[in-house]
Amino acid sequence: MARFDDLQQSLWDTGSDYGVQPPVTGQVILEAERLLNVTLPSSLLGLLRHQNGGQVASSRNAFPTSRPNSWSADHVPFDSVLGIGHRERTISLLDSPYLVEEWNLPTPVVLVSGDGPCWIGLDYRACGRHGEPSVTWFDADDPSELTLAPDFRSFAEGLTSASRFESMNSDGSFG
Repeated sequence: MARFDDLQQSLWDTGSDYGVQPPVTGQVILEAERLLNVTLPSSLLGLLRHQNGGQVASSRNAFPTSRPNSWSADHVPFDSVLGIGHRERTISLLDSPYLVEEWNLPTPVVLVSGDGPCWIGLDYRACGRHGEPSVTWFDADDPSELTLAPDFRSFAEGLTSASRFESMNSDGSFG
């Protein structure tokens, strides 16, 4: 398990600028929290201050699960982090209200990764809009959900490489 302080450097795929938003400022964060009507976790904001979204390194692109899900028997993908911003042709945390409605996901949820029908989101249902949200996997096609971690920091520290897991095709065969 990675120490959270080490993740600011090791989380990001530095060879890609796909999905990276302009640098965050205090004003950008305040505006995002106002628009989303939640308090974003300080651990997520710390990572976004280092790099405002983008692709994650291959050493951190999966999260192990305790039970099978719609993606695999033992993990979910985590290829990227949604940043905060309005970069053209790039979704961001700010698109969460639209995407949650479009994919018929529960509220209040702020999406941090995914591209439909599968998403990873900050789940504020149990803690309220200003508490510390759990991190949950949502599959809108199932529809199913799986709590991954009690908070974003624990989630980030649990990220690992997808190469650690055998890949299984959707028909149940390995490939």
